[in-house]
Amino acid sequence: MIPWLQHAPVAFAAGMATTGIVQTLLGLAGVRRFVTARAPQAGSLPPVTILKPLHGAEPLLAEALETFFRQEYPVLQLVFGVQRGDDPAASVARALMVKYPHVDAALVVDGTTHGANGKIGNLINMYPTARHDVLIVSDSDMHVAPDYVRDVVASLEAPGVGLVTSIYIGKPAHGGLPARLGAAYINQIFASGAVMSRALGRQDCLGATMALRRATLQRAGGFSALVSYVADDGVLGRNVLALGQGIAMTRAVPATTVSDATMAALFSHELRWARTIRAMAPTPFVMSAVQFPVFWALLTVLLAPLHVWPYLLLALTFGARATSGRQGERLLGAARMPLWMVPLRDVLSMVVMGAALAGREVAWRGEILSTAPDQALVQGEQARAAPRGLAHEKG
Repeated sequence: MIPWLQHAPVAFAAGMATTGIVQTLLGLAGVRRFVTARAPQAGSLPPVTILKPLHGAEPLLAEALETFFRQEYPVLQLVFGVQRGDDPAASVARALMVKYPHVDAALVVDGTTHGANGKIGNLINMYPTARHDVLIVSDSDMHVAPDYVRDVVASLEAPGVGLVTSIYIGKPAHGGLPARLGAAYINQIFASGAVMSRALGRQDCLGATMALRRATLQRAGGFSALVSYVADDGVLGRNVLALGQGIAMTRAVPATTVSDATMAALFSHELRWARTIRAMAPTPFVMSAVQFPVFWALLTVLLAPLHVWPYLLLALTFGARATSGRQGERLLGAARMPLWMVPLRDVLSMVVMGAALAGREVAWRGEILSTAPDQALVQGEQARAAPRGLAHEKG
């Protein structure tokens, strides 16, 4: 074998680890700038409707939804939506509507289907109940601060902005390893990666927060333009950018419930994310492998176990990841994760990435879907049509 070919795998792994150290430290710097930057102030406080599609009895659902009832905002409407009246999430919404009778809230029960993406179908059913011009679509598992809506509206008022999104942190629903590992990825890797991506010029829309005006939504094709896509947030962002409008990132940082109870559930959850990102942005997805430098340092040790320098590289890489992860958690107000999780987290992330490159199917809310090259959904055998019916409940 040609001598340089013998050393190429080691050189590649070491190069990825070294580049990953730089990326990790730059990501931490980006998070620090994001947190310390001056937040915009809203010049006016227009009436806002928050749309919350619900599905099933998720852990911490009542706690998450209640944070929206506690918003410090003058005119706010909450619209919840389920496809079945006996959905456990409907009971949670009803109980909160009784607990907060002064809050303008409505529950839409409508089983009409519109396409493969059930969440977007739910939003289509909810949309006629929304009364206000400014709309915020927020996932059911989001926990927000009382000034969340004010921060989002302030960002939406900036010149040239058509859509507002947000990064988020992970909130473990329990103390089990899967939930803590899932939160560690969000807090230590995803958040800094999203901030850095934006600093490099990307304007991605993240589904945790999607805020826009009614007119913008209609010009972008409405919710019906998203119903055939698994990456509905990414497609909405793409459609708004096509209108010549920008995507802003609010300073508000919600927390998402991480409820995976088993490693299999966590793997399936993260595989859906990874395959969706791969379909939407294949090149950035492959390049994101540099975000896991401890994995590459461990691989360097395995490829050159008789040399001292790979172990020194591993120590340096672990130190950089551990330091940046701990500092990022502090800056974002996220839960602290044990340092011993760092190697396990990086290795798991690379396993997920490898699996994402090996197929296109994703499991989502009891359905098996496939991401096609244009991000379209193809329903699998487990997909089910929801029953028809319509009902409105107001608090």
